[in-house]
Amino acid sequence: MSERKLIVRDWLAIERTKLANERTFLSYFRTAFVLFGTGLSILKIEYFSSVRYVGILLLTISLVVLLFGGIRLVQVRKGILKHYN
Repeated sequence: MSERKLIVRDWLAIERTKLANERTFLSYFRTAFVLFGTGLSILKIEYFSSVRYVGILLLTISLVVLLFGGIRLVQVRKGILKHYN
């Protein structure tokens, strides 16, 4: 079976796809970070003591978003490598 060489255009397309995947993960990370900070602020400020459950909910959602983003990063990376290797 002969191995097909990638031309420069194809190689650059693969690199753009990898970078787009990393940018997507960073947006998940940024969203999780904001949710975490907001949830933590709600828990720490006494004025919001009546809505503590919202802070706990935001902290939980932030962990879920970060986990989902990490799983998606790995899955897409494996798909890229599988398709182009």
